[in-house]
Amino acid sequence: MSSESVGGILGAIVAAIVLAVAVVFGPIGQYGKPPKPVKVDPAAAAAPAAPAAPAPRGPVIKEVPNQ
Repeated sequence: MSSESVGGILGAIVAAIVLAVAVVFGPIGQYGKPPKPVKVDPAAAAAPAAPAAPAPRGPVIKEVPNQ
């Protein structure tokens, strides 16, 4: 057996193990998984929320007359 055939066999074994692990753990990320339950705080839901402050605006640029 040459070193190339041993390397090919070991590569195939590693690839099979990686594929098996990928199948066991399933898709990566949220795709294919049930959505996470949303936690609702009963105190926040019962109390009326204060009006939100307006979003901060960018810098105000005023025209300056040429002198």
